[in-house]
Amino acid sequence: MVSVIFPAAGAGRRMGARQNKVLLEISGVPILLRSLQAFSAVPEVGQLVVVAAKDEVAFVERLLAGAKALKPWCIAVGGSERQYSIANGIEHLFAACEIVLVHDAARPLVSRETIEAVISAAREKGAAIAAVRAKNTIKVVGEDGRVEATPSRTRLWEVQTPQGFRRELFVRAYEKAAKDGFLGTDDASLVERLGEEVFVVESDYGNMKITTPEDLRLAEALLAHP
Repeated sequence: MVSVIFPAAGAGRRMGARQNKVLLEISGVPILLRSLQAFSAVPEVGQLVVVAAKDEVAFVERLLAGAKALKPWCIAVGGSERQYSIANGIEHLFAACEIVLVHDAARPLVSRETIEAVISAAREKGAAIAAVRAKNTIKVVGEDGRVEATPSRTRLWEVQTPQGFRRELFVRAYEKAAKDGFLGTDDASLVERLGEEVFVVESDYGNMKITTPEDLRLAEALLAHP
């Protein structure tokens, strides 16, 4: 069985809204709910774990209780960092969970194809992440603003979510990070530091993270013209 952890406790300051950005609506549906519905449509998914800010737990519970066609869900309380929030989510995983996915609650347009591809790769290889090829030229820049290198775009990927892992590997990576006091940039980085391999699953550019008001408008446009 596949369980999905959704970190949804961030402040989202760049959105400039008075509420958590994942509670904002796109075409009349809250971003968080759209994300949960996308995963609920995948047969292998059997559990949704939403990690919410302490003062938003009651609101999120009411939102999900009134929603239709969601897989079994529960809510965990978020921590001071994203990594701590996900660690709290791990404590709520069903005993039958074999594969753990982590998905940004603010990526509501993820496709079923991407979700299923990450699940399949995680089952086969242990760890897999959704990503897209970098479209722009990337520069390595020093603290003084001087360009130090221009890496080849052919080997650069922009990482998205979901990121998927065999449960044992995922839990071991989080336990090691907690023991060492290590904070990673994403979940895959915790697995990488164990010396384990992580594989890329090619996603699509529509699997965007809603961060700014401009992102909201773009998401609305993508829904109107798929």
